[in-house]
Amino acid sequence: MTTDDVDRHEPSSDQTAGETPGQRAELETPASHPARVLIVAHRTAPTPRLLAAVTDRARRGPCVFTLLVPRPYWDPDTEEAAAVLELAAPLLEQVAGSQVEGIIGNSDPLVAVRDVLERAECDEVIISTLPVHVSRWLRLDLPHRVEQLGLPVTVVTAEQSQRARSGKIG
Repeated sequence: MTTDDVDRHEPSSDQTAGETPGQRAELETPASHPARVLIVAHRTAPTPRLLAAVTDRARRGPCVFTLLVPRPYWDPDTEEAAAVLELAAPLLEQVAGSQVEGIIGNSDPLVAVRDVLERAECDEVIISTLPVHVSRWLRLDLPHRVEQLGLPVTVVTAEQSQRARSGKIG
């Protein structure tokens, strides 16, 4: 994975001098409990880059993962989010090495994250997005907006298809 694939963002106001990106959550998580990691994903939940990022995070120390799948904004009454959750949860559990809690959230991803944070404590967030040219979440600046809630954010961007890179879509 390259740094273009996974970007770690830290809230700048509390960052300790000399701290490298991604360390804050590990430094602040007491050894008495595993880090509580919220994964926010929809269509990218079962993608190789997100699975690799979860594998990497699980290797760095004990974690408890929760997968938040916001309902699709274009049709929030469908069961699409439940289907994504059903498909992705076993894959994420396999790479995490433990059970992954699944939550279906509000169609506004920021509201969905806030709703989860009101009910449960989290130490860090992983946001998985579509490629930059098609990602609504990146256009909404979701990673920065979640970061403003005071949690370190890691952004995982799904790989763009070869057809899209060559301009042969559609």
